[in-house]
Amino acid sequence: MAVHPLPPRRTSAPETPDPPAYDRRRAWLILAMVVAFMMINYADKSVLGLAAVPLMDELAIDKSTYGLISSSFYVLFSVSGLVVGLLSARWSTRTMLLVMAALWAVAQLPALVATVPALVAGRLLLGAAEGPAASMSMHTLYGWFPPGRRGMPSALQIGGAALGTAVAAPVLTWFIVNLGWRSAFVALAITSAAWCLVWYAVGKEGPYSAAAQRSAAGAAPASGTPGAGERNGTRATVEASAPPLSRLLLSGTVVGSVLSAFGSHWALAVSSAWLPVYLQTQLDLTASTASVAVSAVSVLSLLLLLSVPALVDRRKRHGRAGRAADGIAQGAAVLVSGAALALLPFAEQRPAQLALVAVAFAAHAVAIPLHYVTTAAVVPAGRRGPVFGVVAATGTLPGMFVPYLTGHLVDGAASEATGYAIAFLLSAAVMAVCGAVAMLAIRPDRDARALGGEG
Repeated sequence: MAVHPLPPRRTSAPETPDPPAYDRRRAWLILAMVVAFMMINYADKSVLGLAAVPLMDELAIDKSTYGLISSSFYVLFSVSGLVVGLLSARWSTRTMLLVMAALWAVAQLPALVATVPALVAGRLLLGAAEGPAASMSMHTLYGWFPPGRRGMPSALQIGGAALGTAVAAPVLTWFIVNLGWRSAFVALAITSAAWCLVWYAVGKEGPYSAAAQRSAAGAAPASGTPGAGERNGTRATVEASAPPLSRLLLSGTVVGSVLSAFGSHWALAVSSAWLPVYLQTQLDLTASTASVAVSAVSVLSLLLLLSVPALVDRRKRHGRAGRAADGIAQGAAVLVSGAALALLPFAEQRPAQLALVAVAFAAHAVAIPLHYVTTAAVVPAGRRGPVFGVVAATGTLPGMFVPYLTGHLVDGAASEATGYAIAFLLSAAVMAVCGAVAMLAIRPDRDARALGGEG
């Protein structure tokens, strides 16, 4: 019998050494501020859905009009994300986050006027200010954490979104029920202003940022090292040889990452605008009970965000990165959510309905941090901000039309239950396509080699 040698034992991939003057405490402080930033971000998104029922009753508007108000948030969302992303190489991320949060505070105030045009104006401004939030705060984090250690910070950043919804749902519902729906918008304006004050004091660019790398490349050399002109020449050569933006955006990994984000944000657009309304009008939950259900969905999202990306990071540190760690994880997350959403209209028992709601609107969240991780793996650091901006702009497009489309389908159907069923089945079909293509297209190892990414 032939004896076959055992395959060589897989060893851990070498870790990126910390740069000089790296401040771990500051890195985790920045991470905490970014998590808080995302908590406020998603509380801002969810407040309209939580206030939807009393708001529609007071203003006497139908579901299509409410869907239009909700969709107006995304009219400038993708455009601003794209523009800011393309300009991010010239702007400080500290300043960008500060300006965004300040605008969030201002954007809540038109709710005090309580007319449809005022609400649309406020959501337009809020969407423009929040469009770059996820990508630029992630860009900020990646300036503080090296490749191979970004999965958990990315998950915590997106986890801030889930935590924001989990905390905001009961808190804002308390304001809405006890002090009127306008009070919830005022509370968020005050919270955003408070975050700005703290960020102004502690915000800073990280040692892994493109700005820090440019500074290091142009620093005066020590004795016996290449001259500054030689190092700058090397940097110029590297930048000149970097792939054009179009080639980066058309790589399989970036396209697959965009599609996984598209499917995930489709589900997110449905849940942020319509989940509280659906729970109250179709499952007969009270406003307070519905807010607890929304919080439970967010807690499940948070648990998934803290576990799956951590496992992906662990695989990478042990040299087992690649399709299974990146593409299959995020594609499968979108597929699972879509499957639960497709089954929801056919469930008849309350426990089954709530379980499917939880899976449908929680599992997809795993794709959001992972699609940034896979994109960053194939893109050179100097191009990361612009590519993140384009990826965020295209991946979040569902928010521009899905809330209105859902309201239109519900208003136009023979019954509200039928309208929700049609909307959920359409959403499930889109998510199935996005998840399947993402699983097939994402190849970070292959594309990183071809494009000069960080890996």
